Amino acid sequence: MTVLLWIVYTLFGIAAVLTVVRIVLGPSILDRAVASDVLLTEVMCVLGADMVINHHTDTLPVLLIIAAVGVFGSVAIARFVARRDVEAPDDPGGASGPARSTRDGEAS
Repeated sequence: MTVLLWIVYTLFGIAAVLTVVRIVLGPSILDRAVASDVLLTEVMCVLGADMVINHHTDTLPVLLIIAAVGVFGSVAIARFVARRDVEAPDDPGGASGPARSTRDGEAS
């Protein structure tokens, strides 16, 4: 059982290090967002494995909070990227050309 525990924690540790490398290197904000979601999922898996191995449910509220933070963070990043994509990337002033419409039908 101890050998299996070390193998599991080693694999999760390697995955976490590789995920942090992806967060640091990027190259885009979406790559970083996906990597941060993966890191949160890895933390949740480690906590879940700890609960199964040690036969307790003490960290269940922590799992729920991490899941909520991950969902809200992903939604916030998606809205930020969508708002940035609506703005004219080739027209920094935004004064020329027709008005672009957003998802809700409002003119920007």
